[in-house]
Amino acid sequence: MKILIVDDEKPARDRLARMVGELKEHELVGEAVNGLEALGMAQSLEPDIVLLDIRMPGMDGIEAARHISRLDEPPAVVFTTAFSDHALEAFETHAVDYLLKPVKQDRLQAAMDAAVRPTRAQASKSGDMLSGLEPRQHICARVRGSLVLVPIENVYYFHAEQKYVTVRHTEGEVLIEDALKSLETEFGERFYRIHRNALVSLAWLAGMQSENDGHQVFFRDIEETLEVSRRHLPGVRKIIKNL
Repeated sequence: MKILIVDDEKPARDRLARMVGELKEHELVGEAVNGLEALGMAQSLEPDIVLLDIRMPGMDGIEAARHISRLDEPPAVVFTTAFSDHALEAFETHAVDYLLKPVKQDRLQAAMDAAVRPTRAQASKSGDMLSGLEPRQHICARVRGSLVLVPIENVYYFHAEQKYVTVRHTEGEVLIEDALKSLETEFGERFYRIHRNALVSLAWLAGMQSENDGHQVFFRDIEETLEVSRRHLPGVRKIIKNL
């Protein structure tokens, strides 16, 4: 079994590396210092198990696990954390194993023995369960077989078309399969619904224009506009007034 260790603290990584070295039929293939690095190494190294710290700067372990679950052959994720048992009740309900720090050798052995690489469907279901904890800081998209992360702060809008949602951002656009309703629930404090098929970023919204065929919002830095439905027009007007 190939194992990837992810922790922002070097002493914690070194300790886990020594313990993994004592396990039979397991091989340490890499160490990452944060969630972003973990995602890249999970794609390139294809580990069977990721020992993933929860509290890390930049991208924490919860968000990293959600993105890792989108891989074609996602690894099993085992959280490592200093949280109390009470704080870990949420993780237990998601059927994701965890190790309390300081990790003990026998507990590590048991977790590794029990870890089974999930199918993509199983991993995605686990990732969806974790989605209720904190909003992501990145949107994860599949581009030519690889996962691409888009910082949520760079997103102008989400626009739903058939089974996909277009994510328009500062570097272009990508397609994702997330439901617009779930994006609204997750990012409701940063995005506003202007139509049944569109959410716009409050940070990038610049104004609204009216024409014979209706109303459109426009954005800072791009020339594109999006239609505002009659149902959502009063709310959009209020937001524009307060810009």
